Amino acid sequence: MLTEATVEKMFRNLMSDPNANAETFEKAEELLDDELRPESPLRHRLSVELDELRDISEAKS
Repeated sequence: MLTEATVEKMFRNLMSDPNANAETFEKAEELLDDELRPESPLRHRLSVELDELRDISEAKS
C-alpha cells in the first residue's frame, strides 16, 4: 500500500493531463480503490473530485 501523499501525487499527475479520457478516469478510480482504505478522508475527497472532473469532461464532449 502506498502512502497517502504518494497516492495524491499520482492522482494529480493523472488528472493534470489535458487529454484526460475515460481510461484516465478509470486509472484514477482504480488507484483510489486499490491504495486507500475505504474510510480514508483522502479517498472520499479525491473520489468527489474525480466525479466532478468526469462530469466536466463529459459536458465538454
